[in-house]
Formats: sequence, C-alpha cells, structure tokens
Amino acid sequence: MHPVLKLVAQRLSLGLLLLFFASILIFAGTTILPGDVAQSILGQSATPEALANLREELGMNEPAVTRYFTWLGGVLQGDLGTALTNGRDIAESLGTRFWNTLFLAFWAAVIAVPLAIFLGLLAVRYRDRWPDKLISGVTLASISIPEFLIGYVLMYFVSVKLGWFPSVAMINDSMTLGQKLNAIALPVMVLTLVVLAHMMRMTRAAILNVMQSAYIETAELKGLSRFDVIRKHAFPNAIAPIVNVVMLNLAYLVVGVVVIEVVFVYPGMGQYLVDHVSKRDVPVVQACGLIFAAVYIGLNMIADIVSILTNPRLRHPK
Repeated sequence: MHPVLKLVAQRLSLGLLLLFFASILIFAGTTILPGDVAQSILGQSATPEALANLREELGMNEPAVTRYFTWLGGVLQGDLGTALTNGRDIAESLGTRFWNTLFLAFWAAVIAVPLAIFLGLLAVRYRDRWPDKLISGVTLASISIPEFLIGYVLMYFVSVKLGWFPSVAMINDSMTLGQKLNAIALPVMVLTLVVLAHMMRMTRAAILNVMQSAYIETAELKGLSRFDVIRKHAFPNAIAPIVNVVMLNLAYLVVGVVVIEVVFVYPGMGQYLVDHVSKRDVPVVQACGLIFAAVYIGLNMIADIVSILTNPRLRHPK
C-alpha cells in the first residue's frame, strides 16, 4: 500500500477509536452525575411507586454496560433517543439547532481565517517593526480577555449605545440571509476576535520558522522582494502547520460556541445543551456531547490528512 494511503487509513482508524472512547467517557460522565432523573421529571411530590415505575420505563434499573450498548446501538442507527423533559425526538430537535451552530461558525470562519493569514503575513513582512508589534499586541490582548466579557462589552457599546446590531441573536427560517447576518453580527465579531489571535500568531510562527531555511536565503539572493519571498516560497511550505491550527480553531468555533450562544441567546446546540443540563436531561446531554466530540475529532482528522498530503516526502517516497 502507498505510504500516504496507509497513513490516511491509520488516521481514520484512530479517529473512530477516539470517538468510541469519547462515547464511553460521555456516557460514564452523565451516568455518575448526582441526582435522580426520575425525581427531576416527576417532582418532589412523586410517590415511591411512581418513581420506581418511571425508572423501570427508562431502563435505569438495568446495568450501566447494558444501557451503554443500547444507547450506542441506537446512535449507530441514527436514533439519538428521546428528551426526558418534553418527550420529543432528540435528532429532530437538534437538526435545526445544529445547522444554526454551523451557520454561526461558518461566517465567523469566513472572516477570521483569511484575516488571520493576512495579518500573519503582514507581521512577518514587518517583523520587529511597529506593524508587527501592534498586531501582536492587539491579538495578545484579545486572546487574554474572556469571550463572555468581550460579548457583553460589544453588546453594550455596539448594540445598546450605537444601536447598530441587535443584542439578541435570534434567527428563524423565515428570515432572509441579510436579516440572519444582521442578527448574528455581534456573536460573529466575538468569535472572530477569539480565534483570530491564535491563528494569526501560529501563522506568523510557522512562516518565521520556514524563513530560516536555506532555500529562502537563495530566493533572497536572487533579488526577490521580501514579500514575494514570503508569498511564493515561505507561505506554501508553512501550509501544514497553518492548516492544523486553522482546523483546531474551526473545531473550537463549532464546539466552543456554548458560551457565546448563551450570552446572545442564539438558538444553537450550545444553548440547547445548557438548557437541558439544568434540567438533568441525560439523553440530550449525551447526544450533544457525542456530536461535539465527533465534530472535533473529525476536523482534527482532516487537519492530519491535509498535513500528510502536503508532505512531499510522503507523496514521493524513494
């Protein structure tokens, strides 16, 4: 088998194995949570007989191993279970919310990724001069501030004081694309500021590392301008580490939007998860946790595969 295909197969197998272990951790973590699901559903006034009947109906009296494989078998068939609090199908409830989360993450990535790469290239071009110091200082400050604080500050000044965008990011299917973009403008700004710093700094570091190579010195001796050296020779050879950090931040945009969705009351998976954690709705928490884990592992696998494909020593073995 070709070395590239072998490594890709290994990464895919490792990803599936990690997802399996993640499902075990998610199920075990939700199982050992304190409290009684039956009690939270029926209330404090429920009789012992009613509680016992509900536990039997929910399968809570079965061994944990049996319940885990029953749940995993349902997931493999596309059945995420039923919410305990309202009896609705979880997959159906998550459908719209999952796409809402992806919609928010997509527009944040559309802005953050090109801007981060451009600022990284600009910082390298003016290394140790005031543009580099300004960009590094601003991005370092933004990455040091908690995202919820950035959200509330933008909400106060941009929404309350200036009235440019709504403070509550509510969207629905009847809205046009322009109306949706206007509604999510503030959470997109916050997510962009949060991930921009990390991607920019890693882009800068990766390109500077490549700039120390001998072929870069050769390109400079040919009389190429510094920006052409960076754009044509350094940047293409720094794609692998840049792709890795971009994928990690894209995974964060999908998985780490919980806080932002709560702050802006955005109807995504994060808000749905928080609502049902407070109600101790275990099947919903398990389903959301597994989807978040699958997205995170999947994007990391893509980053690994891209790194493999961009490695010329693996593409052209001796």
